[in-house]
Amino acid sequence: MIFKNTKYFIDDRIFTTKFHCDLSACRGGCCTIRGYYGAPLKEEEIDIIKSVYGKIEEYIPERNKKVINERGFFFREGEKIYLNNVNDEDCVFSYITEGIAKCSFEKAHKSGETDFKKPVSCELFPIRVSGEESNVLRFDRMTECEEALDYGTKMNVSVFEFVKEAIERSFGKEFYINLNTFNNEK
Repeated sequence: MIFKNTKYFIDDRIFTTKFHCDLSACRGGCCTIRGYYGAPLKEEEIDIIKSVYGKIEEYIPERNKKVINERGFFFREGEKIYLNNVNDEDCVFSYITEGIAKCSFEKAHKSGETDFKKPVSCELFPIRVSGEESNVLRFDRMTECEEALDYGTKMNVSVFEFVKEAIERSFGKEFYINLNTFNNEK
């Protein structure tokens, strides 16, 4: 698909797959996905996170703070940047309440302590952005989110609709409108 003289490759499943988070079912599985790599991070988000850290620190568990103090909150792998995690599982910025993993950034944002909601890759999830020009958008189906597929069907919300704010934050409102127009013309 081509948008405004720029080539974007859009996975059609973001339009056709129904998806809506259901924290009571998944227990915040996206914040605790097992693996070496944490969530992808943009270069410009590093300074933002450093600037808001004091506002979210109270929400971060001690074991996570220990990792941040020892290894930092991010690491680089080639040209890519990832959030660190605890024991190859929990995001360093996650905390558990009532058995549900939640985001320290989002908690501070909702309470008006910061304008930074969370890293954009987290907000875009289950869409993953890749490509040298960040021009590939694909649906990343994960077993941790199976309940979100059922709930999305029940709520009649597609992946595309669910992550509207994140798409607008990442690519702009006009991009979202153009993408929606393209989808409706198919």
